[in-house]
Amino acid sequence: MIRDSMKFPADLAAAYLADGRWTTDTLDSLLARAVTTKPDGPALDHPGGIITWSELSDIVSRTAGALAAMGLQQGDVITTQLPNTVEFLISHLAIGRIGAVHQTIHLPYGPKDTEFHLHHAKARAVIAPAMLKDTDMGSVMLDLKSRLPDLEHVILVGDAAQGAVSFDSLTRSVAPPMTEGPSRGEDPCMLLYTSGTTSSPKGVPLTFQMLLCNSKAATKRFAFTPDDRILSAAPFSHLYGIFNFHAVLELAATSVLLPIFTPPDLAQRVSDAKPSVIFSAPAHTAAVIGMGLTDKFDFSSVRFTVFSGAACPVELLKAYQDKVPSSTVAQLWGMTEIVAGCFTHHDDILEDAANTAGPAAPGDEVRVLNADGEASPVGEEGELQVRGSSVFAGYLDNDDANNAAFSSDGWFITGDLAIIDDRGYVKLTGRSKDIINRGGIKYNPSDIEELLLLHPAIDQAAIVPMKDDVLGERACCFAVLKADAEAPALADICAYLEDHNVSKYKWPERLEFVPEMPLTPTRKIIKGRLAALLD
Repeated sequence: MIRDSMKFPADLAAAYLADGRWTTDTLDSLLARAVTTKPDGPALDHPGGIITWSELSDIVSRTAGALAAMGLQQGDVITTQLPNTVEFLISHLAIGRIGAVHQTIHLPYGPKDTEFHLHHAKARAVIAPAMLKDTDMGSVMLDLKSRLPDLEHVILVGDAAQGAVSFDSLTRSVAPPMTEGPSRGEDPCMLLYTSGTTSSPKGVPLTFQMLLCNSKAATKRFAFTPDDRILSAAPFSHLYGIFNFHAVLELAATSVLLPIFTPPDLAQRVSDAKPSVIFSAPAHTAAVIGMGLTDKFDFSSVRFTVFSGAACPVELLKAYQDKVPSSTVAQLWGMTEIVAGCFTHHDDILEDAANTAGPAAPGDEVRVLNADGEASPVGEEGELQVRGSSVFAGYLDNDDANNAAFSSDGWFITGDLAIIDDRGYVKLTGRSKDIINRGGIKYNPSDIEELLLLHPAIDQAAIVPMKDDVLGERACCFAVLKADAEAPALADICAYLEDHNVSKYKWPERLEFVPEMPLTPTRKIIKGRLAALLD
């Protein structure tokens, strides 16, 4: 039974279907089409070999049958905490097959965060590695099962401890295979959670139609083909990562799997598996370039690279294209709540791809409002809002968050600051919560952070407000040094900014070096944790 709090409004779903923004596709229908068109084609290229579309479909049918035999059914939440492996994608498709809702938990999350997600989602089953490095995940999950009333099943990849089920036993199950599922396009497919950089994570139910129609639009705008081999540096547990697998599924292309990102592993995988498309984040690429890996490994197969997950410095995209001249670049802006809200075109010039997130995704609209709630003129900064067929209907069991998330006329309030040009291209300029109010003069520190990334001694930088009795707020710069670099003084940083014509009121008034930035699993800097260091 699908919980009411996960359902999409029926009238709006019908309207999107009627006007062509949505189709009736589910994961099942796309997988069946892939098997029909390319049964022997490579679906998954993983470090252990190749799995064809026909083989994948058979494994999914057996796994779904086994899950159903365990009593799991339509509307149940089944959670995975897995790397980008074959097991993740089999789970994703099998969970969809039985009509259950796939909740993902990022791999780095410890027991406390995992417990929050499982409890809030009322998950009935969890699938995880038996061991993760030195952590006995089986023991962790069985302990959580003993304390969470809704959690009935622990399924482990690897050696299953007593009280748990082996994932391999599902894929080899003798239970009747489930070849067809009950799901409809408007049903919930996934339950993802916001990253919690500024507040507690919030549950976001996403339907098949929201997810699949959005990724289908991207395949057209990015000019993907069934012959493409697509690799995600981002985790599948994050919307950006699973978004690109849905693009693979739409075209019956090939998903090249990188289980866990490290810069050398990414470079080696690109050299060996020769993907034609990479989905990356600025932090991934900065690390790869910073270690000189584009010079040491063969990236010549890559024809197209998509960047998302955080604000992308213009110079980084230009440096990447210089290092990987075979690849053009694109930017994608999205959020858990809106899937991919904007993305550039495959043939946009570098200046547009590097400086903007492109126009709104097909089926969506964007606008920016000023501080008075009025539409900002073309070319002027305001708070970005979006509405349309990829936008969620509301957070799971969180009325307070829902009341704050939408404008009175139904637009989702993103919290991002942006400029929209006369072509409809969106340039992200920062977060409204990052604005620093220094004595009544407000400014966005994102341009300063981007400039500091070009400083020869600084690897990462983040500017956060600190309380001040006189001015209300002043700015503190947190930075991570490059390897073997000598730490500059605050005066040196200010002199550097002055040389780059940055107004004095924007200079930081405190400088703190940290060994590493606090990051979400999707490698966004958690500024709230930095600000807490100032207390």
